[in-house]
Amino acid sequence: MSKYEGVIFDLDGVITDTARYHYLAWKRLADELNIYFDEKINERLKGVSRLESLEIILERSNKKYSQEEKEYYANKKNEYYKEFIKNITPKDLLPGALEFIEELRKRGIKTAIASVSKNAFTIIENLGIGDKFDYIVDTNNIKKGKPDPEIFLNASYNIGVSPQKCIGIEDSAVGIIAIKRAGMFAVGVGNPETVKEADLILKDLTEYKKNFRITLIIKE
Repeated sequence: MSKYEGVIFDLDGVITDTARYHYLAWKRLADELNIYFDEKINERLKGVSRLESLEIILERSNKKYSQEEKEYYANKKNEYYKEFIKNITPKDLLPGALEFIEELRKRGIKTAIASVSKNAFTIIENLGIGDKFDYIVDTNNIKKGKPDPEIFLNASYNIGVSPQKCIGIEDSAVGIIAIKRAGMFAVGVGNPETVKEADLILKDLTEYKKNFRITLIIKE
């Protein structure tokens, strides 16, 4: 029997790359507010909730915004984002993602999505992979964002696997922290510097086939 019985995935940057759509939506909003925003600032938004992301953008503004105004602009960004993600199809799955998920399911390993995106269900439906997961976290039920471990613990509970028997996969620094705080094995994908605190780092999910350690982990 495998040592690990559950794998919990972040969505953006792990299974599909909607980061560019987030960037374009935030850039459009920032331009409307006459606030400087670039890709370097955008890196700070990865794995962070929408309102927290807005707070980071507003750091460069001299104007004070009420909570009501912040919620209005956060929702406005989301409307821009939803326009962009209408174009997502199964072709937008990142290399190795579908094959890895199907390999896990063949081995009887439970799978879940733990994304802070309130559009996760729409994205997964557009990608055509809704039937590949035992559970998708509903962010409406999550009170604390990453790096708090709540979202990963919620996924673990709902797939019926203890955190110690789960692997979490993330591409953001705050996501890796959240996984480790949940007591799970942390796999980082993407920029090695961003996910340097992970227990194992992969370029992308194609590496599960040639990386002896991840193959060993899911076979244990």
